[in-house]
Amino acid sequence: MTNDASYRIVHPFAQMARIPQTMRPSTRSRRRQLFEEGLEVIERDYAAVDLSLRTVARTIATSTRQLQRAFSESGGTSFRRELQRVRMERAALLLRLGSMPVSQVAAAVGYRQPAQFAKAFRRHHGRAPSAFRQDAGQLAA
Repeated sequence: MTNDASYRIVHPFAQMARIPQTMRPSTRSRRRQLFEEGLEVIERDYAAVDLSLRTVARTIATSTRQLQRAFSESGGTSFRRELQRVRMERAALLLRLGSMPVSQVAAAVGYRQPAQFAKAFRRHHGRAPSAFRQDAGQLAA
């Protein structure tokens, strides 16, 4: 990597992700707007099994590449990470508040396979959904 003064590292997970510091304010503003619109769609439609970068890009009338750039540069994240974060927050809430079976929680947050959901949940929260529910129940008592 060069130390060219016109570039800076913007994505903490990919050191190769660099954007010119000379980016026009209008470009920066548009990417921020795309990021915020993308977040709104994720927050609204997270439970859709087929929610993808492509469907969100179509919804907000942009290209998938522009939306990727918006998530990376304005949000410091990726579409996939953000979708998973929202789904895992909703799943944790459902597990804490109700007695819904884990398979139904999985479906409610957009997973086709309960095993895939359990693996993602464990990776995100550090424990299985059933253990998470038990821990939450003990805290409430």
